[in-house]
Amino acid sequence: MRARLPASDGFVDRDGVKIFYEVYGDGPETMVFLPPWSIVHGRIYKAQVPYFSERFRCITFDPRGNGKSDRPREASAYTLANFIGDALAVMDATNAGKSILVGLSLAGIHICAIAAYHPERVKAAVLAGTAATIGPAYDYMQPQHFLTKRESHVGWDKYNREYWHTNYPDFAAHFISHIHSEPHSTKQIEDGIDWAGETGGDILAKTVEARALPPPFDVSDVMYRKVQCPVLLIHGDNDLIQPYARAELVAKLTGAELVTIAGGGHNPLGRYPARCNELINDFLDRRLGIPAPGKSRPRAPVRAKKALYLSSPIGLGHGRRDIAITRELRKLHPDLIVDWLAQDPVTRLLAAHDERIHPLSARLASESRHIELESGEHELNAFEAIRRMDEVLIANFMVFQDVVDAGDYDLVIADEAWDIDHYWHEHPELKRSQLAWFTDFVGWLPMPANGDREAFLTTDYNAEMIKHVERHPDVRDRAIFVGSPEDIVPMSFGRDLPAMRDWIPRHFDFAGYVIGEHPDAFGDRAVLRETLRYQPGERVCIVTVGGSGVGAPLIRRILDSYPMVRARIPELRMVVVAGPRIDPQALPEIAGVDVRAFVPNLDRHLAACDLAVVQGGLTTCMELAAAGTPFLYFPLKNHFEQNFHVAHRLDRYGAGRRMEFATATPDVIAAEMVAALKTPAPPKQVEADGAARAARMLADLL
Repeated sequence: MRARLPASDGFVDRDGVKIFYEVYGDGPETMVFLPPWSIVHGRIYKAQVPYFSERFRCITFDPRGNGKSDRPREASAYTLANFIGDALAVMDATNAGKSILVGLSLAGIHICAIAAYHPERVKAAVLAGTAATIGPAYDYMQPQHFLTKRESHVGWDKYNREYWHTNYPDFAAHFISHIHSEPHSTKQIEDGIDWAGETGGDILAKTVEARALPPPFDVSDVMYRKVQCPVLLIHGDNDLIQPYARAELVAKLTGAELVTIAGGGHNPLGRYPARCNELINDFLDRRLGIPAPGKSRPRAPVRAKKALYLSSPIGLGHGRRDIAITRELRKLHPDLIVDWLAQDPVTRLLAAHDERIHPLSARLASESRHIELESGEHELNAFEAIRRMDEVLIANFMVFQDVVDAGDYDLVIADEAWDIDHYWHEHPELKRSQLAWFTDFVGWLPMPANGDREAFLTTDYNAEMIKHVERHPDVRDRAIFVGSPEDIVPMSFGRDLPAMRDWIPRHFDFAGYVIGEHPDAFGDRAVLRETLRYQPGERVCIVTVGGSGVGAPLIRRILDSYPMVRARIPELRMVVVAGPRIDPQALPEIAGVDVRAFVPNLDRHLAACDLAVVQGGLTTCMELAAAGTPFLYFPLKNHFEQNFHVAHRLDRYGAGRRMEFATATPDVIAAEMVAALKTPAPPKQVEADGAARAARMLADLL
């Protein structure tokens, strides 16, 4: 899912070649993101555009040869003059005026040429992994290497015209993998290979052949000396595509600021977006007087302690437990000010509890919407969904960073806010306050049916997380596992990595399970049923699938089973809680079934009902376990957390009957519902003091 959609788009026609562009945002200043080499297109800036378009008018376009732009067949169409002409034409068509130009790799040459020969169009320039017409180059990137006929094509001998015509996909994979020379870059590499697949070796070869044609203007060091605007260079010292020495020379000739990414590869904008975005903010603040977010106004002294709370929007369970923790924390710090950086549907829950929602919450890209788009019929590959949420996560992290820069918070409390934990560990210098990190599971796990590739990727992600925590143990001032050591699954993080039960206790404190409000506080069950207006003699089954739209297929199948159950238990009434993201009107009407969109006191109904049928989410299942209510649960297919972490915990408590959606026909579901109602098995007692224990851990930080 895109973190932000363009406000408009269109084409520029230059001599019969159409160039596709997009415009984002409507800020007073314009940023133009020039595409690099035609092996990729404008989406290469997906980690920058959604964030900067909140303050700037941002323009991207696809280079001729890729994306939605045309692919002319002649080498002469791909000259330096044509690429620069495309950029100027897009700027004219979008009324860009004098703009801030941002470019990766080959776009660095284009920007320097525009700044030198069209200075009235450039207010400032940001060049990342810049290519250059001067300075040293790698031998394997030279025209001679490209044109030489070879018997075999191993390694960089794949940078070869003949090979591109016969096995372009293999070259593209080789080249993109060397753009990201850093470890743990699997997602960036996958994106690049996908974008490279939108052109062909024959087209890409024309772009290299065109370099032999003489440019219509001087591209020697004279061009670079003509650049007068402020320039920021960001370059990795392990760039395998454009030598770092080139960036040093360009910086010297243009008077640019050069920021070195230690160990960094060719695309720091994609691999280290949080740091690069902050570098750009700081550069524009200092050199153009465009205030960096959060640093433009003086901070008023605040006597009361301030906390910023982030609660994962993927399911409402996080919100309920976070409100419970906050309630206990206020008992220890009555004057504590808590701001919530949250998104729908959590904001609805917070509003119902009169909590303070930070206004920048409105800028957050929807994570729940992304999860729904990734879902199938009762299926969600949770690990891949998180990987593919990278554009959303970096956009939301930058919003968070703006908030903490401006808010002067004493403590950030992050409940499974993966982006904050990842980027603060990757760039500890961005940390602005103490951090308390909550999670109820640790470790990505592969689903066996998904083979070796997923096992490799989950191991790689776990290895990066372990490296982050062990290299920078002071990023998390308190890491709190919502549960007990026994709730850790008895598995390893992957090949050659430690066992979870060995590693996690060394890096986490344990709060026990945290329930929004423990059923023990609801009082006598008979009185509770009467308060909730349950009728004497009736039996009630509640169906609920959480705060996302993933559960619609499950609801429909349960509705198909209900008449069979009622035929055997006539007094059974069913209440379906569709949740905030499933339209109740889209569900069939069945006698004896009451469909609700949202039930604010759902936890009380779960404690009072006779049976529940739910997805495999941890919070709802544990609320039912704590209440002693019989329930059936259906883990989503390919959802590693529900199938491993949650299922292990429920087995430990002896709670619930696990069902497989694929084999659970309506008659099978009906039989299990009847069995659960007639022979309930009480689970082990669930601790009631988790929220108070967690609050005491947070209070220590305040």
